[in-house]
Amino acid sequence: MAQGKVYLVGAGPGDPKLITIRGLEALKRSDVVVFDRLAGPHLLNYARPDAERIYVGKLPDRHTMKQEEINRLLVDLALQGKTVTRLKGGDPTVFGRVGEEAELLRKNGIVYEIVPGITSAIAVPAYAGIPVTHRDLASSFSVITGHESPDKLDHSIYWDKVTNATGTLVFLMGVAKIGYISEQLIKHGRTPETPVALVQWGTRAEQRTVVGTLGDIEARVKAAGLQPPAVIIVGDVVKQRETLSWVESKPLFGRRILVTRARSQASELMERIDELGGEPYEFPVIETKLPAGEQAEREIERALARAEEYDWVMLTSVNGVDYFFRWLDRFGVDVRRFHRARFAAVGPKTAEALGLRGIRADLLPESFHAEGLLDSLGDQVKEGQTALLPRGDLARKVLPEELGAKGVRTVEIDVYDTELSVPRDIWLPGMLENGEIHTVTFTSSSTVVNLFEALRRLGVEDPRQALSRCEIACIGPVTAKTAERHGLSVSVVPDDYTIDGLVQALVEARRHTKGE
Repeated sequence: MAQGKVYLVGAGPGDPKLITIRGLEALKRSDVVVFDRLAGPHLLNYARPDAERIYVGKLPDRHTMKQEEINRLLVDLALQGKTVTRLKGGDPTVFGRVGEEAELLRKNGIVYEIVPGITSAIAVPAYAGIPVTHRDLASSFSVITGHESPDKLDHSIYWDKVTNATGTLVFLMGVAKIGYISEQLIKHGRTPETPVALVQWGTRAEQRTVVGTLGDIEARVKAAGLQPPAVIIVGDVVKQRETLSWVESKPLFGRRILVTRARSQASELMERIDELGGEPYEFPVIETKLPAGEQAEREIERALARAEEYDWVMLTSVNGVDYFFRWLDRFGVDVRRFHRARFAAVGPKTAEALGLRGIRADLLPESFHAEGLLDSLGDQVKEGQTALLPRGDLARKVLPEELGAKGVRTVEIDVYDTELSVPRDIWLPGMLENGEIHTVTFTSSSTVVNLFEALRRLGVEDPRQALSRCEIACIGPVTAKTAERHGLSVSVVPDDYTIDGLVQALVEARRHTKGE
């Protein structure tokens, strides 16, 4: 058996976009991912679907795996011929104990690679608007552990030398010792007026910053109830926060927003949330697939073979457009055979998807749902006409029923099936319970139905109760009604039933909450 390889990868401080390209490449090619909470659960979405995921952090029924056990685990996996990524928060060489893991791998003759990551020592201050160096304020900085007990700190830190060795001091893991750290720095030469900042959960939705001086920072931290993990920054660079703070001014800062739509469609919503300072949390509960079975294929083939007979082709979603053209390609049907038909599209994104295939929508309703299309059709549809409706298997019946009432013959074909997807996510139930998911977005009725089922399969007994603390945002009134039937209180529904409209409605809701 060929021996495997281990990548010791720095995952960055929490924001998944701060992982390096090299680290992401290692993650994507690995057979096994060994990770802990600090590595950020979002990154697991980039692993191969078939990759084994091994959590080595703390669970309710199990203490944190000891470092020696993790070291041995990496060796055993590599000896089985597997490619392994060990995801470690921040940079693996900065208080990450990577040396111990690499040493045992080397002793066992296992090939390994250390992939540096962005350390929280510089990233977290940056996200709080604090550069660790500044031409006029600090030309150097030190990174110091603050995790040890006071007696150990005195043995590992030469306070008389460290205190004034560099302009900026950065302490990692020192929240509980902030009083002692401040006391030692004042004792060895820093003035009580020296600026200090503590940034909790930097680069994540929970990011909070407390600013003070060495003389009063302990009291301020206690008053704010600041808890680990947090980075401590000491020095005049802290003053830069007043003018350089950037991420906290974004409209969705501090909001972790669950995105439930299919992974193939989630990128636009995820990117918009991220741009506006929110933290998108991807949990796709639907998956679209080609219908299975010979009968489904025959029905679609028969419908497409009659391309010249249709007066209308009505497409109600981007998925409908994509799969419609996939079937045309499969059966070798030239789209020009629909020369008699007018194309109607529900929503600008559906029209855009048509446009990418060289077809301009003849009809685009102002309201982006089936009812809006019916209103827009008016007297343009006439008795005796024939309309082709390429849709998903869960599409509502309102459109064909109303067209039928007008004397229009409708040919419905299910060009794709919508199936339940249950992501391999060990975090979400606990995050909902702890109030760490602030908003849940639904972009279709099927995302509502499937989220409830996915949560049940993850062990959540009462999904409605689990979601009751979250702001519920729906892309339109049809989806909102489905959410309400499931016992949810919907607070965000845009006037414009699009992703852009949904994002803008989230921003407006946030402004209203903040009293702006």
